[in-house]
Amino acid sequence: MKKVKAFTAFLLALTAVVSATACGEKEEKNPYADVDVSEDVRNKIHENVMNTDLLSDVELENKTIKWLATWDINPDSTGKNKPTELVAFEEKYGGNIEWIQCEHSDRYEKLAQMIDSGDGVDFFYAGDMDAFPKGAIRGMFVPVDDYIDFSSPLWEDVKDVNDSLLWNDKHYCTVTQTTGDNVACVYNKKTVEEAGLTDPAVLYENDEWTWDAFHEMLKSFVDVENEKFGIDSWWYEFGLIATTGVPAIELQNGKLVNNISDPAMERVQNFMYDLYTSGSIAIGVGDYGWDSHPEYIGEGKLLFYPVGLYEFYMAEESWKKKYGEDVGFVPMPKDPESDEYYIPVGMEGYCFVKGGQNPEGVARYLDCKRFAILDEITSELGDQQFREDYGWTDEMIEMKNSMQELADENPFIDISRGISTDSGELLDTHLRSTARGTPWNETYDAIYATLDIMLEDANNNSAE
Repeated sequence: MKKVKAFTAFLLALTAVVSATACGEKEEKNPYADVDVSEDVRNKIHENVMNTDLLSDVELENKTIKWLATWDINPDSTGKNKPTELVAFEEKYGGNIEWIQCEHSDRYEKLAQMIDSGDGVDFFYAGDMDAFPKGAIRGMFVPVDDYIDFSSPLWEDVKDVNDSLLWNDKHYCTVTQTTGDNVACVYNKKTVEEAGLTDPAVLYENDEWTWDAFHEMLKSFVDVENEKFGIDSWWYEFGLIATTGVPAIELQNGKLVNNISDPAMERVQNFMYDLYTSGSIAIGVGDYGWDSHPEYIGEGKLLFYPVGLYEFYMAEESWKKKYGEDVGFVPMPKDPESDEYYIPVGMEGYCFVKGGQNPEGVARYLDCKRFAILDEITSELGDQQFREDYGWTDEMIEMKNSMQELADENPFIDISRGISTDSGELLDTHLRSTARGTPWNETYDAIYATLDIMLEDANNNSAE
């Protein structure tokens, strides 16, 4: 079993920004940008990058790469430290990253404006899973093939994943790594113990952590009158859908294909309907309301809160304030009818922006990300930073690494939200409906034909 212990230092768009300014607005220098790793860590990384054959020995004419996003790759006020790959980029190429800040809701509008104005944005995040192939279809991104050789020793481990995302036979999306931290099932160990239930980590270790075990725990725990709730968060529906290994939309031979009629989709939708009818879902039901309550995990009121592990990529006092002292997490439960253990697989993915002034610099930074993943010493430094800067236990690190192994073994990428804004909204709304009490056959009849038309339109525009 392949084990990759990459240091994932990014926060997702919805949680990373503390101050809200629009894309392209000039603001004062990030006061946290100069927060550095220890001298010992920097020296070790310097030695590694200067003595490896994996990184090319080139001198960047332009050492600054411009990054448009809702979050900064550099350290920020959340307590996030400087990523090891950024340290490698600094040491090997003297590079730096200029952050152009934006809000999540208007990032594509601002990206289009900056492309039109010639502001020279260099790269854009694809890991939110809504950038590709939309940005390629709309002409916002450009191929990376002149700058990255996916057959090289540095990239060969992820060549198949990148080749699975070809659009017009070119790479418009660069995946440095598939990630297993996209959605974890967060819980409170003390709550589970006091309820007389088996720790999900033990069930997972014994290959017994399945939909059935998940549902039985919920039915045993939920007692709304006594403030014992089941599932909360905005991630659990798509987290469960992903465990079938069948995305709603996928690329086959360069064409978008509608998988809504797949039996696996019907199976997971019926499972979520069962969760609803058994009273296992808290958010949006009864007096619970539509506000999520992650703090209920720490208070012992809530059994499961599926969410990305980025919630724990911050200072220890921050995540403990939200989730409590006894927090634990495991992968989403296994689909009992699947031959493989699929989980919600994310990606560290990036797109080169049309009109970018430094594609060579971006390519070398992404080379450094690949190096940080492959180099065992640099990877170990990442784990060290999780312990020292985020207060993680060895158990948390081991579980994260186990989730990464699952992502490496079954690295399918669900691009369903990246086709168009309309198709993304259609799926986001309707694929959650069974968890709100709408039978699957009604949802299927309402969206299948419409989705087919959207995909046909996207496929027909693929040459533009």
